[in-house]
Amino acid sequence: MESLWLASAPSIATDPFSPGISYDTVVAGAGLTGLTTALLLARRGQKVLVVEARHVGAVTSGNTTAKVSLLQGTRLSSISSHQGPDATRGYVRANRAGQDWLLDFCRQHGIDHDIRTAYTYAVSDQGRQILESELAASLAAGLEVRLTRDTELPFAVTGALELAGQVQIHPLQALAALAAEFRSAGGTLVEGVRVTGTRKSPEHPVQVLTASGSVFARQLVLATGIPVLDRGGYFARLLPLRSYAMAHPVQGGVPQGMYLSIDSPSRSLRTARVGGTEYLISGGNGHAVGRHPHPQALVDDLAAWAVDHFPVAPPAYSWSAQDYEPAAGLPYVGRIPLGEGNIFAATGFNKWGMANAVAAALVVSGEIAPAEDAGAPLERYYESRLSPRDALTVVRDNAEVGLEMIAGWASAMTGTEDGAPPEGQGMVVRRSVKPVGICTVGGKTSRVSAVCPHLGGVLSWNDAEASWDCPLHGSRFAADGELLEGPAVRGLEKP
Repeated sequence: MESLWLASAPSIATDPFSPGISYDTVVAGAGLTGLTTALLLARRGQKVLVVEARHVGAVTSGNTTAKVSLLQGTRLSSISSHQGPDATRGYVRANRAGQDWLLDFCRQHGIDHDIRTAYTYAVSDQGRQILESELAASLAAGLEVRLTRDTELPFAVTGALELAGQVQIHPLQALAALAAEFRSAGGTLVEGVRVTGTRKSPEHPVQVLTASGSVFARQLVLATGIPVLDRGGYFARLLPLRSYAMAHPVQGGVPQGMYLSIDSPSRSLRTARVGGTEYLISGGNGHAVGRHPHPQALVDDLAAWAVDHFPVAPPAYSWSAQDYEPAAGLPYVGRIPLGEGNIFAATGFNKWGMANAVAAALVVSGEIAPAEDAGAPLERYYESRLSPRDALTVVRDNAEVGLEMIAGWASAMTGTEDGAPPEGQGMVVRRSVKPVGICTVGGKTSRVSAVCPHLGGVLSWNDAEASWDCPLHGSRFAADGELLEGPAVRGLEKP
């Protein structure tokens, strides 16, 4: 699976990795959060290194639907119920600052972007009631949202929220421009180097460990989706979610807004013109990572829905992305616990990372090196408290993790190897007392440990992406065991 954005990405120049060098700040992760943070710091005169485990935009930023919208499904009513109206207004203010910064950057650098009306729509009476709650929260937070039934969609809706003046972009064009300006400002951008940990150093606040050697810094920023260091226990307060998207060549008139459904199954829509072809991008069918038996069925269902409802061809591109839902409603942005004030993280954007990523970069860069012309600080708007209800959510989610752990090991102990699985399939079997994953991809059968190196969960096979996915905290691995995304920091062992 490859996204339309990655398939049409501009070339991005990078630098060689030189271990042993000292920096003001090291940023782990070259997505939108990491590159924006790095650029802001480099503009303020800092010596900054960005290290990316794979390539620029490899994870969520290159696999998003790239809606830079303040209308975010049910986010505002959810935040209001968790954190109250003041926090909700602060969240909107931070997202507006992120949206404004990114739109200005796109205009200054000639990056393709479109101003569109965003819609959150319902097709059921229950969905209509949810819309009304979101309308109240949105108006209270200062958004000029209105309730309508006029959406241009080719099916009936019971209602929709409408917010004009939102933005959609080509995310890899934005990342390429960020990377180019960052390097022009003296920054160093390295691909293929994974941060694996940190250590205290007598001479430096942070020694950053990688598979290719160490570097040193006064600060470390973890912009890796979920923080790859377990300090702070973010993996226990975030629910990892996988969702799917595809780009259909347009064969007739299609709605030009940005759309998201309230009802289940989730549906997302926007258009994009890339390389002279107009595409309708559909998305949705999300699920907890590693907990759906046949993700390919979700991909097929999404493709069929788009073809059934719109004048489009079968998808030319299909892809998926991983997002993290925070237990307390708000993203976690700022210094991490047990980081001695030198390690920062940004996570929990819950599928709305375009505006949140930039807002988080403004927060983190402001904490590390405040800008002289900075306005009112955004930091306090990402401060969340864990209410008793949120604590119960954490307990419930971690109880489900425990059940997944037990079920995974019990299932693995009953399976025995009986030849190679068919093409595109994988299975977990028992070899002695150890779970082993066996899969066949591209005519090659691979065998790897089926135990996640993060906290020992038994992996499940993702037949849509030919990957081994952990149902505990969302680590993912390629068919041959190569690590795709954390919180794990190393690949799978060979049995």
